[in-house]
Formats: sequence, structure tokens, C-alpha cells
Amino acid sequence: MDPKELESMRKSFKTVENKQNLLKNNPQILKFKEEVQEIKKNTINRNKELQEIAINSFKRNDINVLFASDGKQARDIIFDIISQEDETIIAKSKSNTLGEIGVSKYLGDSRIEVVETDLGDRILQLKENNNKPTHPTGPASHLNVAQITEIINNSMNLNIKANAKDIMEVVKKDVKEKIAKCNIGLSGANAIAADEGSLVFIHNEGNISLLSLLKIHIVVVGIDKIVNNIEEAIKIAKLETAYATGSLITSYINIVSGPSKTADIEKILLKNMYGAEKVVLILLDNGRVEAIENAKECMWCIGCGSCIVTCPVYSAIGNDFGFNNYLGGRGVVMSKFIEDSKTSFDSGLYKCTLCGLCTLNCPVSIPTSQVMEKIREMSNNEDLSINNHETIKENIKNKGSPY
Repeated sequence: MDPKELESMRKSFKTVENKQNLLKNNPQILKFKEEVQEIKKNTINRNKELQEIAINSFKRNDINVLFASDGKQARDIIFDIISQEDETIIAKSKSNTLGEIGVSKYLGDSRIEVVETDLGDRILQLKENNNKPTHPTGPASHLNVAQITEIINNSMNLNIKANAKDIMEVVKKDVKEKIAKCNIGLSGANAIAADEGSLVFIHNEGNISLLSLLKIHIVVVGIDKIVNNIEEAIKIAKLETAYATGSLITSYINIVSGPSKTADIEKILLKNMYGAEKVVLILLDNGRVEAIENAKECMWCIGCGSCIVTCPVYSAIGNDFGFNNYLGGRGVVMSKFIEDSKTSFDSGLYKCTLCGLCTLNCPVSIPTSQVMEKIREMSNNEDLSINNHETIKENIKNKGSPY
């Protein structure tokens, strides 16, 4: 990672860490930590049962539910829906799950324009090289105002000054103009409430609200995000907000439980008022069932990114430590199941120092270093090794060892 970008990232992370520290002893947050830990443990243990409850609830609410066993199947489903509507441009919100399956590149290669509506993601989209995010909720944390200004001016043929407000206004105007051409919105979700058949979204920018008003709203969610009910989902949303941004509450919490409808005329149910005419939920496995069996603790994650903010390895090398949108040690562990085993090696299986700071700063106390050791043992038993280790072995074999 570029030294200037690392410096900007560390500065951004320090700001988040300072704000987090002001909240960590807040009685409400401490209470949420205990409750959410139990919620995640319970719901991951009951995941298969909750999937069935959720699917039935969504069908009752007129939400189309499809299951994708892997990233390719999820991408194909998304592409088919877009093709059936004959669309060439769609609007997308920030989503680690969508980043996991590489949907933006896939659609772009298929000549479908994807408009990133989150400011940070849009900046990275306009960046020519190495546009991998550095934080799950602050994807452009590694870029300073001057760097972002250069990206905006070069990509949009402008000459604005290095001012955060000006950057925001220019990007907002451009994105809103593009959204006006879109009929399909694509997003993830922060939680699924199984009992009610509801999708819960948290955001600060208001962009998911805009996407949910388009003709079709496609939502891709990992099966690990299913909880019992809305009350549990809101607790997770509030805890995630506190640890991700250092704020007690996010600007928006959206709950979607079906397509747009009204009954204001003689209580006659009419569909397709202001919001989406069709809501499609894609439940994604993509290695999660296997991860639940072998690294269950990593599935407790609520996606706040607190682990990487204080990770010494991540501070030293940045987003080279991780896999796609899964960053840091937990991301490396997940890559073992989400992709082939070689990916987890190449993205840092032996970079982790097992210091345990990630666990100390995790709101649900994921024992990442313990899981990392387990994955290393699994890999050794499978007689797998990383490319660098093979190179070192060959060098020793060819040149001899001094010992």
C-alpha cells in the first residue's frame, strides 16, 4: 500500500478510535455488547432453522426470496433480473457482501453501468488504480482531501479546490443525476429479522432510502445476518454504529418488509405506491455454512471494522492484509471458506502476529487469533503452503542452508 495512503488511513483510524473510546464505557453500549454477543451466538447456532422461518416470513410479505450457494450464482441471479428489465445502468449502495462477490466488476464487464451511491465508494470507483477499500464503513479512509480532489478533477474533468464540502456537492450532483436514470437499486442489508420477514439497513447518507424507492430493489445478504426479530436487529445496528463511527445512533435505520403499497381507499390494498414495485432478496451462502462448522466465532461479526482500526499488522501494511472487502485477520480466516484455500494464504494467513488486540476491541469478542491458529493447523493437515514458503524452500534447496 502506498506510504501516503497508509499515513492518511492511520490518521482517519485515530479519529475513529478516539470517538470510540468516548462511547466504550457508555452504560447503553456496554449493555448492548452483552446482549448482541448472546444474540449472535444463539442465531448462528440456529442458523438453518432461522433460514426457514425467514424464508416463510418473506414470502408472506411478498418479497421474492432466492438462494445463492456461491458468488457466481448470486451474480448470475442479479444479471438475469437486470437483463429481464433491459436495464443498462443500476444504482448500488455500499455493501461488504456485494464486494465479496465482486458484483460491480462483473456487471461492468457485462456492459452494465454500476453507480456507487456511497460517497466513499464513489470516490474509489472513480480512482484509476488500487481502488480496494480500507474500512468496511469508511472505504476511502486512506485518501486525504488533496488526493480525493485530484481523483474527482481527473475523472470528471473539473477544477475544484481541495475542499471536502465542494467534493461532496460535486459527487452528490453527479450521482443524483445518474440515479434518475435507474430503475434498479442493488444493496446489502445489516440484518434480517426472521420472525417479521424484514430487512434492516443502517446508513448516514440517505442513499439506501433513494435505492428503496426505485422500481426494483435487489438485496444480497449473507445467511449469517439472520436474527430472530427486529428488536435484535436494531440492537446490532446500534452497536455496529457505535463501534464503526463512534456515534450513538446512525442517521437512518430503514426497515423494509415488502414492496410499496397502500390501503387508503376504502381499505382496498393497492400495490406500487411510491416505493419499490418488487423486492428481491438473495440469501447468500458462499462458504458460510462451512465457516459455521469450522470457524463459528468469526460468524458473530457485525461488520463494524473495529478490529482493523487497532491491528498492528493492518496499520503497517493496510488493506494488503485481508481479502476483498474482508479486511484484517477475520477477513483472512473468512477467505479460507469464501474462496479457495490458496487465497487465504496469499492474503495473510501467516502475517497475523496473534497479538489478540482485535479481540479486545471487538464488540462481540471474536477470538480471531485462536481461530487463526486453528485454520493454520487445518491448512498444515491439508499439506497446503503459501507461495512464498515454496520459494524459500526452493532457495534453501538450491543454495543450501548455513545451519
